[in-house]
Amino acid sequence: MKVSDFVLQRLREWDVDHVFAYAGDGINGLLAAWGRADDRPRFIQARHEEMAAFEAVGYAKFSGRVGVCAATSGPGAIHLLNGLYDAKLDHVPVVAIVGQTNRSAMGGSYQQEVDLLSLYKDVASEFCEMVTVPEQLPNVIDRAMRTAYAKRTVTAVIIPADVQELDYTPPTHAFKMVPSSLGVASCAPVPADADIARAAEVLDAGEKVAILIGQGARGARAEVEEAADVLGAGVAKALLGKDALPDDLPYVTGSIGLLGTRPSYELMRDCDTLLVIGSSFPYTQFLPELDQARAVQIDIDPYMVGLRYPFEVNLVGDAAATLRALLPLLKRKKHGKWRKKIEKDTARWWEVMQRRAAVDADPINPEYVVHALDALLPKNVMLAADSGSSANWYARHLRMRGQMRGSLSGTLATMGPGVPYVIGAKFAHPDRPAIALVGDGAMQMNGMAELITAAKYWSEWQDPRLIVAVLNNQDLNQVTWEMRAMSGAPQFLPSQAIPDVPYADFARSIGLDGVRVEKPAEVEAAWHRALGADRPFVIDFRTDPAVPPIPPHATLDQIEAAASAVLKGDSDRTGMVRQGLKAKVQEMLPGHRHADHRPDARRSGEG
Repeated sequence: MKVSDFVLQRLREWDVDHVFAYAGDGINGLLAAWGRADDRPRFIQARHEEMAAFEAVGYAKFSGRVGVCAATSGPGAIHLLNGLYDAKLDHVPVVAIVGQTNRSAMGGSYQQEVDLLSLYKDVASEFCEMVTVPEQLPNVIDRAMRTAYAKRTVTAVIIPADVQELDYTPPTHAFKMVPSSLGVASCAPVPADADIARAAEVLDAGEKVAILIGQGARGARAEVEEAADVLGAGVAKALLGKDALPDDLPYVTGSIGLLGTRPSYELMRDCDTLLVIGSSFPYTQFLPELDQARAVQIDIDPYMVGLRYPFEVNLVGDAAATLRALLPLLKRKKHGKWRKKIEKDTARWWEVMQRRAAVDADPINPEYVVHALDALLPKNVMLAADSGSSANWYARHLRMRGQMRGSLSGTLATMGPGVPYVIGAKFAHPDRPAIALVGDGAMQMNGMAELITAAKYWSEWQDPRLIVAVLNNQDLNQVTWEMRAMSGAPQFLPSQAIPDVPYADFARSIGLDGVRVEKPAEVEAAWHRALGADRPFVIDFRTDPAVPPIPPHATLDQIEAAASAVLKGDSDRTGMVRQGLKAKVQEMLPGHRHADHRPDARRSGEG
């Protein structure tokens, strides 16, 4: 047995079923071992190493298991980095196995020689090791897997090409040998009783309690629901925790932040007590004023508590176990004006979203595209949104229900993971449908090429449905709006305008299916056709770039900056103003209370 054979054997012993990878001579030894191992674990061939990393992230996000990716030395290892940083920043367990030049060439400025230990020092800061002798195994593989699981992070194993070809010899019972073992022990830590009691005291004293949850609350759905009921609280969700609690619960206000909802914004603005569960939501400006609310945080990671807000009590523990210990100490609150207002405002928000989706646009309102999908979502669907304006509509128009799952690049907010995420998700759950909402910029960046990966493997999936919806507005739209709102700058066409591409035609050319949609009347039929397809399906929606992603707190400064862009000669100024006014007015239709009657609302821009 060679070192490369043992590496694959150890991955199998860790129950690794798939490795998302791309070939190169720096891992020739491993490739040969894969041939000897009858392709176990399965080598999933991406079109690019970055896509392999994203697919490992998608696999990990939707399965809860470690995602594994592999690449050659030099350029291959470099290409993995963006996907690995996506995993690191979203706290997703991923192990990277990368090749390196022969040991004899190291330090000789050899072809494709890169100092990988230094390069990976940050992204795999918890564990990054280079194997130089066979006896380092299995310890290095075991620690990489165990650390990735335990700390929900990225780890890396670097194996020089000549080491892959060495005969495997295990560590012995001797000095400076490090034997190892398999497995990760399950652990659900609970804070000390005194800390739990202090947290209960803070929460019991509050009259207007707000709860913010993130992906760390995903395994505590029942406990969060009970806590919200006992405390009479509303629940807002960080975007990575969008699927942690169903949106059909009347007190769930939806997403928070720049892509969030008005009810979530008002929940934080008006509360006197805040409970944060499993979230490190970074945007302090969307949390209560720093002297406004007493606050309690629950997080399993002691390094992530105390961030973002002056919490009075920090509870380090598993979300579900900690809430189970906390709930008996909480005093049940009456569901009075606070809770009723939350539910009323949330119901009205969804009405506003429906009306915004119904606003006419040229040719199609992107909000309508996504809103139309909401009612059609399969109960077990896996959703991914790419970065860009598609994330706005994912956050605001899709309501999670039942066992639906969804994710996006939450913290890195990188372009390009939408399509590889759902491909990774399909290998985690080949019996479930998957849908990616992707902007045309991200689709051109790498989504089109990765359709080839879907074409290569889809026939193996029990449920063949993988739908890629392209919001084709020929504009890098999110950046365009950021330029308008934040800088008061007009659209800069050389950077923002992108070509129109026949995405559905490309899909059909490689054996998939697809349709181009250019009229609002065709939108719903296209979704039905895609959801009934017998293979992956691309919908090319021709959407209007002038539909604005108005933030929930839209300030006068931002409105004025956008107006300034018009005055400076924005190429799309007429459409921008038209769509902006039409969308904003939906919140102020006759018969509906204005969102904010406070005396300073007009001055602050919160109206």
